Amino acid sequence: MAPLESYAPRVALVTGAGQGIGRAIALRLASEGIDLALNDIPRNAEVLDELAKELREKGRRVVPLIADVSVEEDVKAMVEKTVEELGELNVMIANAGIAHVAPVVETTVEAWERVFAVNVRGTMLCYKYAAAQMIKQGHGGRIIGASSVMGKKGCPMVSAYCSSKFAVRGLTQSLACELAQHNITVNAYAPGVILTAMTNNPRDLDKGEGKHGDSTKSLLGLPPSAPDAEPEVIASIVSYLVKPETYFITGQAISVDGGVYMS
Repeated sequence: MAPLESYAPRVALVTGAGQGIGRAIALRLASEGIDLALNDIPRNAEVLDELAKELREKGRRVVPLIADVSVEEDVKAMVEKTVEELGELNVMIANAGIAHVAPVVETTVEAWERVFAVNVRGTMLCYKYAAAQMIKQGHGGRIIGASSVMGKKGCPMVSAYCSSKFAVRGLTQSLACELAQHNITVNAYAPGVILTAMTNNPRDLDKGEGKHGDSTKSLLGLPPSAPDAEPEVIASIVSYLVKPETYFITGQAISVDGGVYMS
């Protein structure tokens, strides 16, 4: 692999951009001069439009895209619309994901398959159509997915989520091998306890106890005093990975978890 002078991160597509980590990533990339296609599902349309307006006021070109990443035609159309409106696609951030909390013996097939539909199939489809577009363009690219500390360490009560995030790591490594010849890197971020809506389910909240992130720490076997962080720490890793000089980093799932998992 060799750096290509023609590669520059001009246009990025971020899925699940309406809130949490996706929103933080979009804000960070926009601040660095990247134009954005912003994706989320219909119920987040309003916050997605608000984010698009905010980024346009900062001088960026922005395209909001309502789509379900688990639906192949939606993802294909999303990538095509990005290129139609913004001219190309240099960066894909497959961030969208969902969780399900239940012991295995109480997990329904429907719940299991829904988690895999969004977290694994959705990531695969984003990788697939972004890769095809970047190969067509012929000047490299950056593809980044969302794994988790729970994709490196099994946890009770979240078997579907853990399994899906382990799968993202395998998918990321496989595609990194396939796309190296095209100067496209494929990596993932593996967050620990990040303070977003997904982790805002305090233990014993009805008793007036606990705080944001405590329930996730409990699943990881951590005390309430264990480290947590805001979504911006993930945005900073993404900001680095999309740069031209990171051409020699690929197939990695980078832990951003305050030291919960060390490899």
